[in-house]
Amino acid sequence: MQDNAIISVIDTKKNKLKRNIIAELYRAQSRTIAQLASTVHSSVPSTTALIEELSATDWVHGIGIGTAQFGRKPSLFALNPNRYVTLVVDSNVHDTKLLVFNLNNEVIHRVDLDLQLGETDQFVEKLHDPLNQLAQYLRVEGREVIGIGATMPGLVNPVLSLNHTYPELSQPGHSLSTLFALLFEAPVYYINDTKATILGEYHFGLAQGKKHVLSINIDWGIGLGVIINGEVLQGTAGFAGELGHIQMKTDGELCFCGKVGCLETLASASSLIRRAKAGLRQGRMSLLNEEGPEAITIEMIIAKANVGDGFCIDLLSEVGSELGRGLATAVHLFNPELIIVNGVLARVAKSIRRPLEQALDKYCLLNYRDNLKIELSELGEMAKLYGTQAYVLQNLLEHEQIP
Repeated sequence: MQDNAIISVIDTKKNKLKRNIIAELYRAQSRTIAQLASTVHSSVPSTTALIEELSATDWVHGIGIGTAQFGRKPSLFALNPNRYVTLVVDSNVHDTKLLVFNLNNEVIHRVDLDLQLGETDQFVEKLHDPLNQLAQYLRVEGREVIGIGATMPGLVNPVLSLNHTYPELSQPGHSLSTLFALLFEAPVYYINDTKATILGEYHFGLAQGKKHVLSINIDWGIGLGVIINGEVLQGTAGFAGELGHIQMKTDGELCFCGKVGCLETLASASSLIRRAKAGLRQGRMSLLNEEGPEAITIEMIIAKANVGDGFCIDLLSEVGSELGRGLATAVHLFNPELIIVNGVLARVAKSIRRPLEQALDKYCLLNYRDNLKIELSELGEMAKLYGTQAYVLQNLLEHEQIP
């Protein structure tokens, strides 16, 4: 019994070291054995043995020779992209995307579906066939799904795997989790889209190396991702960051959440379209009149603003001002060094950024603006997808699901 206990302790330690090696290779992309040994606090011979075991099970492979100032050049190792994959399911009010990532953080397969959240109580049923086809394709390709990440807007509780904003996704017997379990033998992790976005920025984008960052996602709703001391703020149930539902006008519009005057009624893409339609009906002059009020889309407003349409520029300027006023509250609460702007309206940063900054200047105490930078995301939509992939691997490693 004592020998078995010793073996168990040794195996536990080895597996922990393997997970640390996988985490380091995911973070750094490639490392020599000496570099890995230093990072995971193990000897070079022990690390060499672990690399050999990971190579035998297709987790790691050699990718060439590194550089050395003196003596023999060391071998470089990286995660093997050929066998293990993760599945990211990105669902929102526009569409649904299925993306397969390899361990090199590359999208190796993508399926775009005309399937929107909130429009049908048959969402899960309609997702069955595309997911089933994808599962069959991956089996034929010899790929093994090690984890699934589901990212979506709304009040997402990652611990309970529930989305309280879209409860139809969790109907007994017809839930997303049930569907994933039916088609893939892999753990599933749920994450709010804005938190996925800031995770992507933290690992691969503008927030790398930063400790205090806000990521504002200006889409059909408004979400706020928060990094404090290098950690993503989740809150008790995963709901932290719902900036879109702070009250801005006590006598404002009714929000879909049931409250009045939320920031989303003033500065989201959906509110922008409503205000554009109302303006045209009231006789405002605009290039949008060529299409008519009912045909207006976000893309049209952005396009007309970019060619100098005064009405569209005014609308976007108002969005920037309201957004800055709402963000001023978050700046006072979290004292960030960087604000990253993402989402569909980030494409018109020129029209939004100046009024946003002016509102921050107006509503923030002076010292909070010291060294605070506002940047447009360089990753765009991919921030959310990369972040979901990173979230899956992070959970797999923390919960000892691999290797």
